[in-house]
Amino acid sequence: MKEKIKVAFQGDKGAYSHLACLEVFPDVEAQACKTFDQTFKLAKENSEYKILIPITNSSTGSIADMHYLMPKYKLQIHAEHFQKVNHNLLGIKGSKLHNIKTVRSHAQAISQCSKIISKNNLKAIVSTDTAGSAKFISEKKDASEAAIASELAAKIYDLEIIKSNIEDETGNITRFLVMGNETIHPQYLKNKKYITSCIFKLKSIPAALYKALGGFATNSVNLCKLESFAVKNTFDQVQFYIEIESHIENPSLQKALEELGFHTQELDILGVYEASQFRFENK
Repeated sequence: MKEKIKVAFQGDKGAYSHLACLEVFPDVEAQACKTFDQTFKLAKENSEYKILIPITNSSTGSIADMHYLMPKYKLQIHAEHFQKVNHNLLGIKGSKLHNIKTVRSHAQAISQCSKIISKNNLKAIVSTDTAGSAKFISEKKDASEAAIASELAAKIYDLEIIKSNIEDETGNITRFLVMGNETIHPQYLKNKKYITSCIFKLKSIPAALYKALGGFATNSVNLCKLESFAVKNTFDQVQFYIEIESHIENPSLQKALEELGFHTQELDILGVYEASQFRFENK
């Protein structure tokens, strides 16, 4: 009998990360973790586990926790996954919208569903995650309280879907990364698209960023993401996270990374992985 793939995610069962686990790995042993830090730590200390973590949402932008956890644990990125997010208003069985007074969920979910909250004069309560909110509603059994969460959460916690697809904007997508301890680089094939992810810290000299990125321009290598974030416990230095549309075995990228290395104090390759087909279907 084939052993199930073990994947950890942050949140309770029924979270969107749990839903993404089931889509990426249909035959998965999913492990819920309370925090992102615990999720990363589990995979760092136990190579049997991969983790699946959200990195960006199309409506609300980057997930801030990732900025310090990725360089802290330095797990390798194995794949990317784009997950459609459909928010639902959940209540106990028999609940009706006109009876709801309060709604709880993760801050991002509340922000993404502000129109229905405002229109129905609901009091929003920020919670740690969407599925945890659904679990709370299920346990409290108060018909005046609701949660914003996934259809999977409604099924797990036996809740009523009072209203589905309540997000302000359609096309709400969260990008996830599959990460693990093992360094796995796919074979370089010229007819395929790849992403190489890196984190680097610049030397403290004038025009360092301009010079560091110049190698990508001169070697015709495209960057698809560039973010800066503060180094923990300091205000005078930043790190940069970049994603490059190329494979590390591509000679052009190797030249660009060599140029980048001249201007950095630290440079870590976080992963080389196939670009999701979603990128090209939605251009």
